Amino acid sequence: MRCRPPPSATPSPGPAPLATCPAAPAAQSQALRASLEMKCKCHGVSGSCSIRTCWKGLQELRDVATDLKTRYLSATKVVHRPMGTRKHLVPKDLDIRPVKDSELVYLQSSPDFCMKNEKVGSHGTQDRQCNKTSNGSDSCDLMCCGRGYNPYTDRVVERCHCKYHWCCYVTCRRCERTVERYVCK
Repeated sequence: MRCRPPPSATPSPGPAPLATCPAAPAAQSQALRASLEMKCKCHGVSGSCSIRTCWKGLQELRDVATDLKTRYLSATKVVHRPMGTRKHLVPKDLDIRPVKDSELVYLQSSPDFCMKNEKVGSHGTQDRQCNKTSNGSDSCDLMCCGRGYNPYTDRVVERCHCKYHWCCYVTCRRCERTVERYVCK
């Protein structure tokens, strides 16, 4: 399975991002099917359950996404190994137990998205704006790949002190403020 790097590169050790792998739709469909749960509703006078309607419904999408991310982060690198007349995918490290059908596997590690690599379409993260206070993928700690970041100030012009006039228009002043921003080294 060959996976492409994402259009906006962020660092990603291990397998290529799930959304960019050709096998991703199958893994996502499998996760959704596994998340189906029986839901029932009772119908009747004063809450009696004289008729019960049941159907299969999806769990909360956040739970399905969390399960997929957990499986993605624990994906096993595999290689083709001849076994008899056929090739099988087996874990690269032979001391790892056999891979289950429900586990995600990958043949190639993701490229280093921290560094510019035009061959795989990665622009790297140097000079990318980051968020110093975030814990997410836009955080300076994660996005800058340990290289640090530089602060700079930016002047932003915005509409402010807006007033509604009867009838029917709004007048505003233009206010300027200074904001501190950060870019990866």
